[in-house]
Amino acid sequence: MGVVDPEKDFVPPSFTVKELRDCIPKHCFERNTLRSFSYIAYDLCGVAALAFCASYIHALPVYLQALAWIAYWVCQGVVCTGLWVIAHECGHGAFSPSRSVNNITGWILHSALLVPYYAWRHTHSQHHKNTANMNRDEVFVPRTKSFRGLNDKPSTPSWRLDTVFEESPMYHVAKVIAQSLFGWPLYLYRNASGPKYARGASHFNPKSVLFRSDQAWQVIVSDIGLAITALVLVYASFVWSVGAVVRFYGVPYLMVNFWLVSITYLQHSSPRVPHYNDDEWTFLRGALCTIDHDYGWVLNTCLHHINDSHVAHHVFSLMPHYHAVEATKHLKAKLGKYYYHNDTNFLVALYRTMRYCQFVDDTGSVLFYRNTSVPKVE
Repeated sequence: MGVVDPEKDFVPPSFTVKELRDCIPKHCFERNTLRSFSYIAYDLCGVAALAFCASYIHALPVYLQALAWIAYWVCQGVVCTGLWVIAHECGHGAFSPSRSVNNITGWILHSALLVPYYAWRHTHSQHHKNTANMNRDEVFVPRTKSFRGLNDKPSTPSWRLDTVFEESPMYHVAKVIAQSLFGWPLYLYRNASGPKYARGASHFNPKSVLFRSDQAWQVIVSDIGLAITALVLVYASFVWSVGAVVRFYGVPYLMVNFWLVSITYLQHSSPRVPHYNDDEWTFLRGALCTIDHDYGWVLNTCLHHINDSHVAHHVFSLMPHYHAVEATKHLKAKLGKYYYHNDTNFLVALYRTMRYCQFVDDTGSVLFYRNTSVPKVE
């Protein structure tokens, strides 16, 4: 997290999209459908191999079965998150030059993961168009101090580490667990963490304020995809058992939720990174309010680098993930201090961000996170 004051003498960046595009090799913007499908094949092989291994867990000694199931859930959750990332790439049109290929592939993959593809694609597009805008962004929009009901509490800059909190550490750990496991379904069902204008809106309702009237049928198609997956799961519970469906699909689904919410939260929440009100916000300033995180080679690869090349993804969302790492190197050199990156351990970063980044002030053009801690008494 650091102890350097990021607010002191902060000046919003003044780059143009063309400047950044020109610093990246042209081939990084090329989409290859066959290559993209190879990553789906890679992930599906991983899913099948893990499920096959898990089918023999019952043959292990009883004292090893619990550990084996935990290992399966963790690994399958990571691999399925990789599939989620590919479907997300389809939603951006980065999977293939063909819109039909993008949408059919994305709908199948996201439906299998209980994600309403078209509905989410529309709101996610708004997130990209309005990143870090206090009034129009779609996800992890900071709550203001008055919204939190904390007007009588201190307003301490979140970058300060020499403070003490009224809440216990376990309170923040519990918030991390709750957000990571249930934040995604709550976002889909009632737009939790979304913008003011759409709080309580559902991604499953074609008449929701989230969507235009001409998008209603696409929302219905998304719901049909979910219904098909639900029917398959019900059928599987009759063929095998409810317990088997929970073990092989249900718990990995929760792990996908964990990765999805946690990755997104850390990409857009940090003591060092501002949010803007309308008078200072621009598309590029918002896109650059994104933090890359390095989780190590294995996780970076399995997650298709959604975590360590997210700045490039936000600036150029049509860029396929297999070029984003190379593009990131060029962007990092060009952006200098405006390139945000965090190498802190993933779990430590989750805890610290939840603890220190609680709200922003009610007024101001450029807003940094605050919390209610107080200075330590020496």
